[in-house]
Amino acid sequence: MPKARPVFPALAAIIIALAVACGSPAAPTGTPRPTTAPADPTAIIPILATTVLEVGEQRIAFLLTTTKGLIKAPTALVTTVYLDGDGTPGETMEAVFNLWPYGVRGSYSTYANFDRAGRYRLDIQVDNPNGVDQVQIVVEVMEKSPIPALGSRALLSITKTLGEYGTIEEITTDYSPDPDLYQITIKEAVENPLPSVVVFASPAFCTSPTCGPQTDTVSELKEKYSGRANFIHVEIYDNPAEIQGDLDRAEIFSVVDDWGLTSIEDYFNESWTFILDLNGLIDDRFEGFATLDELETALLKVLP
Repeated sequence: MPKARPVFPALAAIIIALAVACGSPAAPTGTPRPTTAPADPTAIIPILATTVLEVGEQRIAFLLTTTKGLIKAPTALVTTVYLDGDGTPGETMEAVFNLWPYGVRGSYSTYANFDRAGRYRLDIQVDNPNGVDQVQIVVEVMEKSPIPALGSRALLSITKTLGEYGTIEEITTDYSPDPDLYQITIKEAVENPLPSVVVFASPAFCTSPTCGPQTDTVSELKEKYSGRANFIHVEIYDNPAEIQGDLDRAEIFSVVDDWGLTSIEDYFNESWTFILDLNGLIDDRFEGFATLDELETALLKVLP
């Protein structure tokens, strides 16, 4: 059985404080955070969801807000600028707005090709009738990230199943868990002839600006494609039944370490979702919340 490691208590205290501020019983990550509030009250405040970027084609996702609320224009234009060069603008992509469940939040997403490591600026233009229509985000693109890369074979991880543990409360913090997500291990999924959707998440303890009901969304996707793909939830914490709302007791599940999530700067429990093809190769990955439409589009690419 994979071993667990303890969560640093001080971090847990910070997470709980932030959760209270968000008005929800849970714990956000520290990485995806908005820029400081601008002097211009009509200016756009960007919140980057995809903080882990590496050379190659990468998903970019971000939220755009103002002091008056979330920007929900249907699309935004994103231009990449390589800052470690001469600053010449690169490709321009159209990012599509994805409304999240409950209609409170939503993000823009697109795919960009980064041909080299270094600092990039994302020049974003969006329709904002109440103020300025442009904003910039500076990102760091790594040569190789600690997260399993697109095209690589998924780790043959022995994750927790109901068959091994018996009671679902021992393997997830989800208040209304879907038993179907705990039937097989990642290893079994990779070795069977179906594509897979694997979500790493802590349903009860994630409330960062880029968190959403990711496990519920994977369950919804499962209902549409049951029997055609594997669907697995991996809880971030190893001991959900012992936590009882006290993150000082929490221990990170070792498989989360194995997949590199805890190597991300300031990582605590942000969700990650991986789409695996028939051969167990990672075809797409989603940092932070991804909507049903986004996941379905990715899954359709690998379905036979």
